[in-house]
Amino acid sequence: MSTKTDTTYDIVVFGATSFVGQILTTYLFESYGVGRDVHWAIAGRSESKLGSLKQSLGKKAGELPVIVADASDESSLKAMCEQTRVVISTVGPYALYGEPLVKVCAETGTDYCDLTGEVQWIRKMVETYEDTAKASGARIVHCCGFDSIPSDMGVWFLQQQAEATFGAPCQDVRMRVKVAKGEFSGGTVASMMNVAKEAAADPKLRKELANPFSICPPEHRSKTRQPSLKGAEYDRDFGVWLAPFVMGAINTRIVHRSNALQNARYGKEFTYDEAMMTGRGMKGRLAAYAITGALGGFFTASAFKPSRWVVEKFVPKPGEGPSPEAQKNGFYDLRFVGKTADGKTIKTKVTGDRDPGYGSTGKMLGEAGMSLAFDVDGDKQGGFWTPSSLLDGKLYERLTSKAGLTFEVLETS
Repeated sequence: MSTKTDTTYDIVVFGATSFVGQILTTYLFESYGVGRDVHWAIAGRSESKLGSLKQSLGKKAGELPVIVADASDESSLKAMCEQTRVVISTVGPYALYGEPLVKVCAETGTDYCDLTGEVQWIRKMVETYEDTAKASGARIVHCCGFDSIPSDMGVWFLQQQAEATFGAPCQDVRMRVKVAKGEFSGGTVASMMNVAKEAAADPKLRKELANPFSICPPEHRSKTRQPSLKGAEYDRDFGVWLAPFVMGAINTRIVHRSNALQNARYGKEFTYDEAMMTGRGMKGRLAAYAITGALGGFFTASAFKPSRWVVEKFVPKPGEGPSPEAQKNGFYDLRFVGKTADGKTIKTKVTGDRDPGYGSTGKMLGEAGMSLAFDVDGDKQGGFWTPSSLLDGKLYERLTSKAGLTFEVLETS
């Protein structure tokens, strides 16, 4: 449970009229209703848009409370936080708009989760506000969407199974995206382009983005070189060609932070990386090279103003996204292989029943917020956490029973 008890609401969805915010609001309304066991509200800067969102949900949403608050107005954010135990934020790119709310949550002892994938911003928030959050009791949990819950909870699940089967965790874990059917959100693209823009102008940031332990506590480091796929490569564990996975940059760092926050439960020399499967034979090899080239071209073009303008013409804008039908038709299948220090192997998989960036993310974010409000043990202190290190088995139960995720052991040897 949250450390705050004298509030009107359990949860407030901030940014409810954003594209993902609408998906999240619809999910919470359909799953938990209004005025039942969960007391929640929607918030944003436009009262008229919030009213339109309520209307779209139907007559039964008439009692859903509305709070007007602006991401740049700390007084309105404070007034919102004083009314709730948990805030779920969908207002991004977070590096541009997210800091005031994190600051206010840390100051007021309000628990918080979001769906950012902006590692440089997370590092800044941890450095700036962790002491404040620890003092107030606020639990801050970033990356509660497709980046990085399937990866973070996928490794958590694999390690649970390894400890039960082998009596020891896996020292090395690799995640491979077998299938991911869906589209990038406009907000995700905007965040990625902003990272490229910042990195182009800041050599220090480029060095930080290459550090797999950039958001870990300073004392948590490894002498073992971390794997990092830069181009097309053949994977002998799965017998397929690989290409870099664009979300790997944030997911690997969240997994390492989870290990650090659990006192190196996976091992002090734990290694982890992510990549996309592109297939077998020559077709898989060519696809791997094509994806590698496309990703490199996107980030290079996004880094500089003239070419960034061209990219912006062809990518989704913030607030844009696929139709509800396309969201339902999406899915993903992630494969994990873990190896213990003495050579034992376990393979697992994680699947989601909606497109990763929207339908599944909305459900995962909603259940992370619910878990934060109702499941967290009282001994979990304030500070900056990760999904698995704070919410662990309770979030796993919610993901599998409500959010459409499956976790499965494929084989052990």
